[in-house]
Amino acid sequence: MLPYIARRLLWSVFLLLVITFLTYLIFYKLPSADPALLRAGRQPTPELVASIRETLGLDKPWYTQYFLYMQKLVLHFDFGESFQNNVKVRDELFDRLPATMSLALGGAVVWLVAGIGIGIISAVFRGTLLDRFAMTGALIAISAPVYWLGLVSIYLFSRDLGVIAPIFDATGLYIPPQENPIQWADKLLLPWLVLATAYAAVYARFLRSNLVEVLGEDYIRTARAKGLGERRVIFRHGVRSAVTPIVTLFGIDIGVLFGGAILTETVFNIPGVGRLAFDSIQKSDLPIVQGTVLIASLAIVLANLVVDIAYAFIDPRVRY
Repeated sequence: MLPYIARRLLWSVFLLLVITFLTYLIFYKLPSADPALLRAGRQPTPELVASIRETLGLDKPWYTQYFLYMQKLVLHFDFGESFQNNVKVRDELFDRLPATMSLALGGAVVWLVAGIGIGIISAVFRGTLLDRFAMTGALIAISAPVYWLGLVSIYLFSRDLGVIAPIFDATGLYIPPQENPIQWADKLLLPWLVLATAYAAVYARFLRSNLVEVLGEDYIRTARAKGLGERRVIFRHGVRSAVTPIVTLFGIDIGVLFGGAILTETVFNIPGVGRLAFDSIQKSDLPIVQGTVLIASLAIVLANLVVDIAYAFIDPRVRY
């Protein structure tokens, strides 16, 4: 087990180094993304551009720039300063991360509970009216774009605009859970449901397909022949085998969301990393865009590392 974990850790570190190098090349070396020109503003003079290049260290060789960039990033977690307001990108990211993490974790709980539950019910009662209804609903949920579903939900169910049942607070004003847990959950409940809708539908269809296949295996028939209860056969033997690929999906999805659920945060005006990236792209604020890209990459790599280690516990064959 330990050699396997060590190999995965080394691979993750190498992957992060590759990502930082590619990010550096894209944001600093492409002619269309000259940081000095972006920092100088409109119609800059050549003297001003040269001064900014010297201040940012862009007059040095590229390998020296990359070494200094990595030195600040690794030792101080320093992404530089914003071109718009000259604040630390690290501070901006840390201010926005709690909102994104709250949105991602809450949505993940909703879509796991709903997706796995619906998938199990559809697989157990496959071919029935309940199965067809659940899978049709899942198909509709997958087909609905997040921004459309969010706007419709606000129009129908928000307290200020709701025309059917004004029961959700969709003002987008984020409140940390340590200040008021009830208001924190109240303001994020509708975004959680909207964010989880498509994911839950994907998980339900995926789990149903896997579980239907697993329930037809020989060892399931053997377990039933031994007189085990149907509930134990389904949950102890069937779901445990069928849910393994779901772990991979969950690791990728949660990593992407930690990097910023841009559409959901934009529709509900949640001050998270995704909304920060969206605003920074519009303003050509290169350091903040770069910081959000690296944070998203870090989240995805770490999530996949956790998934690989979890796989080793779920299926011992993976260790070898």
